[in-house]
Amino acid sequence: MKPEQTCTNRDSCSHISGSCPEALACYERALAGEGVPTREVPGCLMRLGLIVPRDDAPGFSQAVPPAVGGWSALRPLEEQLSAIERQHARTKAALSLFEGVYSAFHARNPVHIGVLSGKAVIDKALDAAAQACRTELLTAQPGGGRPSEVLEEAVAREQAFAERGVRRRTLYQHTVRSHRPTLAYVERITASGAEVRTLPEIFERLIVIDRELAFIPMSEDRISAALEIRHPALVRYLVLMFDHAWDRAAPLEGSDGTATPQEAVEIVSDIQRSILGRVVAGETDEAIARRLGMSRRSVVEHVRKVSVQLGSNSRAQLGYLLATSGLLEDPA
Repeated sequence: MKPEQTCTNRDSCSHISGSCPEALACYERALAGEGVPTREVPGCLMRLGLIVPRDDAPGFSQAVPPAVGGWSALRPLEEQLSAIERQHARTKAALSLFEGVYSAFHARNPVHIGVLSGKAVIDKALDAAAQACRTELLTAQPGGGRPSEVLEEAVAREQAFAERGVRRRTLYQHTVRSHRPTLAYVERITASGAEVRTLPEIFERLIVIDRELAFIPMSEDRISAALEIRHPALVRYLVLMFDHAWDRAAPLEGSDGTATPQEAVEIVSDIQRSILGRVVAGETDEAIARRLGMSRRSVVEHVRKVSVQLGSNSRAQLGYLLATSGLLEDPA
């Protein structure tokens, strides 16, 4: 038979919840007899009000029913809880006043930036904005030529814009000048009044409706998430960025993408400078092709020709020679 254990922490016992075996045994002994020596009573039983000193037997204590003794232990806690609940109610009431001010302010000043997640949601938002467009549509489309089916769907929208008298300006990259489906699309929309220009690089995809609403991508793939922007200052900034690029871009007209001889030289030079500048910056052929909207094979061929011209034997050497050769300087 195991010897009975005694509590070693009568004055600092922490077993308020789930008392220790010693306390349970002591309480049971107190219930069975006329009491237990007070000095043997664990402190937790005293704090819980389960054992109290006997008035008629000094030095001894007796058990008290939990429903009775517990009241004295629970009452302070219940008073604390009541005080916390009252403080919680006062704090909640105070916050509700500020919530009213906040809600009223945003009712007068709608949220200026919204997040659109998923291609279906983005397409619906763009369709709704396009149908509401009345004066001007600005579009920047990086990434080279677009799929034929996408271009075909866009023709109907362009016709609707033309019928409403909407001015349309679109920026592409120079590489679309060799993409026949895009060139055929450009011929059709310019016939109805649209304006199209190209640059070696475009900052990012951008759509601006009536200089009041703008859409920009949030994700690298440009299709899974987008921002819908209505803040006047931000929209104005995006329009200024578009106009700055537009002023530097070359017009694109005709089904074959032809330009004047001088324009053709400038376009090729722009593309070459962009490629070579990215080489100097340390970008890979794949990254350059993705940025400029062209095939990796085209990038490799441009780099190869310049490497032969400069007598370069490595990518690192080519970067150094390009940086010191003056080829990257803009003649303008």
